[in-house]
Amino acid sequence: QVQLVESGGGLVQTGGSLRLSCAASGRTFNSYTMGWFRQAPGKEREFVASIVWNTDSTTYADSVKGRFTISRDNAKNTVYLQMNSLKPEDTAVYYCAARNFLLVEYRYWGQGTQVTVSS
Repeated sequence: QVQLVESGGGLVQTGGSLRLSCAASGRTFNSYTMGWFRQAPGKEREFVASIVWNTDSTTYADSVKGRFTISRDNAKNTVYLQMNSLKPEDTAVYYCAARNFLLVEYRYWGQGTQVTVSS
């Protein structure tokens, strides 16, 4: 059974940094795309970044380009989201997700981790 467990969220001041982790288990992810999404109160969930596990190809939302970096560690089966220059509008619950890279829909989701950026 696939499990995605996020960690690393917290409270940070504007301009600060956080690194989120997503520990993945239950299968091999070589043919998967791993993504980070976020949902702020009263807003729809939105895409943040993704990485194709076996090629390291990355994609970012325009709102986070140049500030966030997605990466993965094969040995630890973990995906990271390094977030720098954080802004109050980055405040949200951040979710890790996984999908077969041939598919569009993300099938597996983590429970989410709260990120709060104070002004």
